[in-house]
Amino acid sequence: MQKILITGSDGRFGRILKKSNNRFIFTNKKQLNILSTISISKNLKKYKPTHILHLAGLSRPMSAHNKNIDKSIDLNIIGTCNLVKEASKRKIKMIYLSTSYVYPGTKGNYKEEDALKPWNNYAWSKLGGECAVQMYKHSLVIRLCMTEKPFIHKKAYANVKSNFIYQEDVAKIIPKILNKKGVVNVGGPSQSIYKFAKKDNKNIKKKFSKGEFPKRIDMNLKKLKKMIRL
Repeated sequence: MQKILITGSDGRFGRILKKSNNRFIFTNKKQLNILSTISISKNLKKYKPTHILHLAGLSRPMSAHNKNIDKSIDLNIIGTCNLVKEASKRKIKMIYLSTSYVYPGTKGNYKEEDALKPWNNYAWSKLGGECAVQMYKHSLVIRLCMTEKPFIHKKAYANVKSNFIYQEDVAKIIPKILNKKGVVNVGGPSQSIYKFAKKDNKNIKKKFSKGEFPKRIDMNLKKLKKMIRL
């Protein structure tokens, strides 16, 4: 029987997962501190999970990864490394949520095996976590481009192509790929962020990236479609 332990369950995506799947074991940062191997070990002994779905870390605001690199490194790199080390000792499957931002953002249609070059500090911190996870072969790295529903911004880039997908839809996909290994891109159809946002908000306004945001961060999703037979 599978027992999936969630870290960072009080985060935005953790709360969505709680609504959609109550069979997971949810732990917040008070219960499981990823910066403490003692705390991690204690939880793994208590719950004896077969899988760890690692959600804990630092994401928004993106500026936080420039203003406080210590926090970014601690939560996204060192915390992930701690989890991998403890999971590997017990042969527990490790599932890590990364980001599409690890790709360069120049040509688009990125496949999982394409070269990586993060374009901001957030992506560098997530790639740092990826490095530890990929050293452990009993693992899955999910490169994501997800957001809240409704779209939280009043403007959306019309000249930036991505694979934005709502958190609720990701929550439906993850249980289908829990037992896969390696790296997989997860997202929605490749389209401009404006086109994505406009479907649910007719009043969204266009804006245009002048270099602050890469124009082609869209990923190739063939591997995902094959996995879940869409």
